[in-house]
Amino acid sequence: MNEVFTGGCQCGAVRFRATGPIKAASVCNCRMCQKALGNLIAPFVSFIGSIEWTRGAPTEFRSSGRVRRGFCDKCGTPLTYHWGDGQPSLTIGSFDTPDAILPTVEFAHDNRHPLFAKVDKLKPETLGSTDEERDLLAILQSFQHPDHDTDVWPPQGR
Repeated sequence: MNEVFTGGCQCGAVRFRATGPIKAASVCNCRMCQKALGNLIAPFVSFIGSIEWTRGAPTEFRSSGRVRRGFCDKCGTPLTYHWGDGQPSLTIGSFDTPDAILPTVEFAHDNRHPLFAKVDKLKPETLGSTDEERDLLAILQSFQHPDHDTDVWPPQGR
């Protein structure tokens, strides 16, 4: 099945369209991926179909002799993991609907951060669960690109 997935960076300068089916979806715990994403894990997805850059294109950094990583050079959002000459894998968090992509493989499990063994024990708080947070959300003006394609970005007048 050829599903279509869209996504892009936080500021909207780089947008993409990926056409399925999905080849693989994974998370990586290796230190290089942690640093590249500034996170404890790195979720990536690759496609059998095509990847098209619909607005801008990522800038690449060679993080090792084999790997290039793409990011938006305007806002810094990590976007790709590229090994060799094939298509890059894309960061799952950069998709408009990241919940539609479920990783099935975990790489570098031995380097997994201790948090993940205890994540179910964390105190859950929903967004806007306190008066202070609700007040903050009421006045917050986001400059982040919305989770859908736009003809023009940023909006006129900004």
